[in-house]
Amino acid sequence: MRAWLERLENERGLDHLTAKMRRLVLGSYGVLMALMVYRGLQIEGDSGPLIPIVAFVLPLVLFLPSLIGRRPRGHAWLAFVSLLYFSQGVMVATLPGQGLRGTLEALVSLFLFAGCTGYARFRARQLRQMTEGN
Repeated sequence: MRAWLERLENERGLDHLTAKMRRLVLGSYGVLMALMVYRGLQIEGDSGPLIPIVAFVLPLVLFLPSLIGRRPRGHAWLAFVSLLYFSQGVMVATLPGQGLRGTLEALVSLFLFAGCTGYARFRARQLRQMTEGN
């Protein structure tokens, strides 16, 4: 796997791979956020849908500074958090009538995981090259 990634880096370049992973992260992050808001709206509690929306969305919102700041370590942690959403999506997919929504949540969280791990790797290498070049 390491040899394949290094070959990919040499063929495509770190700038291209970093930009591609960033687009994947931002796209899947946005879709997952929308899915969580939609899921929160479907749950009616005593105080309305506000508490469920906050509960589903807050873990994702906490990573906004890392996404905006393009920090590799924050992306790596977001990758771990995305696995919680994957587990949740798999569990929801087993519920009657919720298969499509749960499957979509699981797939989007896997895309987020892949994008975050790729971005963390490529961005860290990119930053290392920039500091070594100075």
